[in-house]
Amino acid sequence: MKYTIEIALGSALIATLIGAVYLQPSKSAVSAKRTESVPDSARSNSFAVVNVRLFDGEAMLPNATVIVQQGLISEVLKAGEALPLRISQDGDFVQIDGTGKTLLPGLIDAHTHSWGNARRDALRFGVTTELEMMGDVSRSAALKSQRTSLARTDEADLWSAGGAVTVPGGHGTQFGLKVPTLMASDNTAEFVNQRVAEGSDFIKLIVEDLSAYPGRKPFPTLNSTQIKAAIAAAQQANKLALVHVSVKASAAEVIAAGANGLVHIFADAEVDPAFTQLAKAQQVFVVPTLSVLASLAQSSEGANLAADPGLGAALSGEQQQSLNTRSRALARPEILARAIANVSALHTGGVQILAGTDAGNPGTAHGASMHGELALLVQAGMSPMQALAAATSKTANAFGLNDRGQIRAGLRADLLLVAGDPSANILATRQITHVWKNGYQIARDSAALLTPKVANDPQVGRFDIDTRAPFGTWMATSDQMAGGMSIGDIEWVKGGALGTAGALQVSGEIKAGFAYPWAGAMFMLADAMAPVDATGKTELVFQVRGDGREYLLMLFSGESAQGIPISQSFKTTADWQSIKVPLADFNGAELASLRGLAWSADSREGSFEFWLDEVELR
Repeated sequence: MKYTIEIALGSALIATLIGAVYLQPSKSAVSAKRTESVPDSARSNSFAVVNVRLFDGEAMLPNATVIVQQGLISEVLKAGEALPLRISQDGDFVQIDGTGKTLLPGLIDAHTHSWGNARRDALRFGVTTELEMMGDVSRSAALKSQRTSLARTDEADLWSAGGAVTVPGGHGTQFGLKVPTLMASDNTAEFVNQRVAEGSDFIKLIVEDLSAYPGRKPFPTLNSTQIKAAIAAAQQANKLALVHVSVKASAAEVIAAGANGLVHIFADAEVDPAFTQLAKAQQVFVVPTLSVLASLAQSSEGANLAADPGLGAALSGEQQQSLNTRSRALARPEILARAIANVSALHTGGVQILAGTDAGNPGTAHGASMHGELALLVQAGMSPMQALAAATSKTANAFGLNDRGQIRAGLRADLLLVAGDPSANILATRQITHVWKNGYQIARDSAALLTPKVANDPQVGRFDIDTRAPFGTWMATSDQMAGGMSIGDIEWVKGGALGTAGALQVSGEIKAGFAYPWAGAMFMLADAMAPVDATGKTELVFQVRGDGREYLLMLFSGESAQGIPISQSFKTTADWQSIKVPLADFNGAELASLRGLAWSADSREGSFEFWLDEVELR
């Protein structure tokens, strides 16, 4: 039995939500070869920017020269100081005229969720460092190696909280991924120490019961004893204790418990003098993430960035799509207005504000949203210079990033050159002329990024040992990530098709409570449904057995991860059967940008169970 079904709204929402949450990265069986659109003269990591207005992270110098040698800033010369002879007489040493322009330290986004092309997208817009507030710890060693290297790269550096501190069923667990959770009977200090041992660069606590979102099903969350113990354990391990909050009462509680920072600003109530005094006395910093609150409030901030002529040429199709998507959680403009007022009150009261976007969520785009965040901070009463410091030196100091965030001798040459003067008009940061990472100029044209080819190995899932694949990522998925009630789970079990060692068991229950219920298993070919070129593949083959229920096989492809998948149905039997689906039968699929495959129960209520094995993309 075979026919094509298009599931318009429901499947599009699945794709949107899968792309808007923390996802584990795939193994690197997909390799990206990328063209360069920078001139030959920019292929060295030694150069000088002369006669430039310089924001060094703290102060503005009206006329300066910055010399970069082998990826490091070697000298900063003030007006009237001549270039050293070794440089002025070296005909091969590139000099870039900065007249009328401003040189800035690379921007640091203090709140992201970074997967797929996120770090490449960030870098094109001058965000040279991202701080991830929940992510996959398996990347820890590679991330640390990259950010200590001066080698050429097309990605921003990343520090990550890894697994957050949350409870079973709490915020962070609803995305279909198995994440570590802190049970009431667990030793909190041991739980935190496990996150440190895994490689977390800082510890993030999630104190969220959804009381800020009327009408949403409440979440369980950390209790006061767990909060105090987790903060103490993080600091005992010399890690910052950062906390996700969305209501004022929780913010006050965690500050009193000794938290180092809040990674959102609350908007359920106004900041009062008592709260400001508490935050200032405890030396807490706040990362307001006004960009994501703008999306929650149905503001046009994201769409305005997408339409900005200074940013548009470097935006990928996915970034454009995300910026033009608004979160469905709220539609109350006063949320953003109150958040801005609260940032203003805290800033005026002497509480340190850092710039972060929560990029990875609908309405945001890595890199581009940082320029929107700067404008929102200025709208909240910070001067342009204070906003720039919040995105550079202040964040570097708060997180102990000692080799970046300022332009001075000895620091790495992560730099952003813009036309105009952002100290007079913060929108000037969007007029980007050059970005350097480790002293190498970055190609900024998004069209220069080639889609990587899918691995030649046809194996997508053999399941001989566990749920891992030779490339890509298997995960459970369900409508719980959208507030639904359905349950989806995947588990490795012994005994597969054709006598093989194991199989993937997919089970769950479709429950009412969401317009388009779904649950099942998802396979992403690359990080967070980033596209791969599968034009050499012709068919999908898999072994399946199950409960006799009808299921949907969905193929995701195209320019945006939020596009509508093309689906076909299949029915299971109690015995293993081989199903072969020509990719040509997915009418309208764009194999040059294949993103993912999903096996999902249809929308009929009830329990389901099936097993997959020997999945091949031939």
